[in-house]
Amino acid sequence: MPVESGNSAAARQAKQKRKSHSLSIRRTNSTEQERPAIHRDMLEGQDSKLPMALRSNLLDLFGQIEREFENLYLENIEQNFDLREIESLNERLAGEGQTVDGGDLSKGALKTKASHSTSQLSQKLKTTYKASTSKIVSSFKATTSRAVCQLVKEYVGHRDGIWDLSVTRTQPLVLGTASADHCAMLWSIETGKCLLKYAGHAGSVNSIKFHPTEQMALTASGDQTAHIWRYMVQLPLPQPPADISASLDDDVDFSDKDEADGEADGPNECPTVRVASTTLRSHQGVVIAADWLVGGKQVVTASWDRAANLYDVETSELVHTLTGHDQELTHCCTHPTQRLVVTSSRDTTFRLWDFRDPSIHSVNVFQGHTDTVTSAVFTVGDNVVSGSDDRTVKVWDLKNMRSPIATIRTDSAVNRISVSANQRIIALPHDNRQVRLFDMTGVRLARLPRSNRQVLCCVSSYTHLCTYKHGQKCNAQ
Repeated sequence: MPVESGNSAAARQAKQKRKSHSLSIRRTNSTEQERPAIHRDMLEGQDSKLPMALRSNLLDLFGQIEREFENLYLENIEQNFDLREIESLNERLAGEGQTVDGGDLSKGALKTKASHSTSQLSQKLKTTYKASTSKIVSSFKATTSRAVCQLVKEYVGHRDGIWDLSVTRTQPLVLGTASADHCAMLWSIETGKCLLKYAGHAGSVNSIKFHPTEQMALTASGDQTAHIWRYMVQLPLPQPPADISASLDDDVDFSDKDEADGEADGPNECPTVRVASTTLRSHQGVVIAADWLVGGKQVVTASWDRAANLYDVETSELVHTLTGHDQELTHCCTHPTQRLVVTSSRDTTFRLWDFRDPSIHSVNVFQGHTDTVTSAVFTVGDNVVSGSDDRTVKVWDLKNMRSPIATIRTDSAVNRISVSANQRIIALPHDNRQVRLFDMTGVRLARLPRSNRQVLCCVSSYTHLCTYKHGQKCNAQ
């Protein structure tokens, strides 16, 4: 019985001390709540380029972090006090040949318990730090101004998924689309009307690019060929805006009306070209992409046969076969002002090919991703932007490609990316049905409204961003 009374006294003493510590913590919290008002008064006398609202918000967030760490520190002191009390009580009882609660609290057991408490404290610190940091990041995101995007025009006419699209570099300005329905189409950007249809391929049309100066288009297809074909289009006159008030008076199902208009003004009225000016044959697999080199006298093609080919446009002859990728190629792109080519592949790499010296060509391999590199494109400056299924997009400087100058982390795989020539804006189409816009430093500018279909590709032209989607899995062959 004397031992039990000793235990009760020790327990009461520990309880009282814990109570005093809890009271101290509450007093500290109440004191901390008065600090932000004092600090805000101090802020008015300090020079800073940050807006007062942002500075005050940051101060509140850091004040929360400080209070959390102080509370954890006091809890740690309390736990250490409890451990010392238990160790003291155990030593006293061990001298009398007894233990607490029938257990042998040896020094080893106490160390184990202390280690467990320290581990819990460390985990709690990490959780608190992450939560507080998340609040700070969310605060910055909330204060960043973003553009508001709205639907301007739809282009309806293809009968299957659309793999790629492009805009002409010279007048007349038209939009070109490449589709799994074995066709490529040219559209009026302003009116959305189909101007011309190319039906010369025997397989899915996987990409389309326009000649830098002439009215010629280059398409790559699942029929293992690339075609060069000429076009002549005349842009329709812009239509006057519809009278919305008059339309509202009629009981019309707008979705059915738009669909009917799309069919009436769609491919049935388009002139059709069925014969290519030049057919490029050499690949043993699907030609997934093609592009013009600067000057338009040569083109490069990328294929699932793990090779890229360089052709002479006038003679249709194969000039170089670019080998080295270990798996299928996914994309190719040429520099707008220099004889440079970048190819991407499922082998998680992209390669930079240099043809500026006619006698030799060099190649550099970049392993900046951990999954399929879906596309890599040049910008007007000296940058390369690469996107991957590893949910990242990276911006590289051609003068120093050792490490990216910016990394954009996303929540979904990235499909074929596009970079605006005049505004240096990166458009990212995702598997999760979203399109996000970023600048070259990785700051998000806007997000297009979520579609109900997967977004495969996008292209930006002046003030317009065109996106194309499909609702089912398409075959690239």
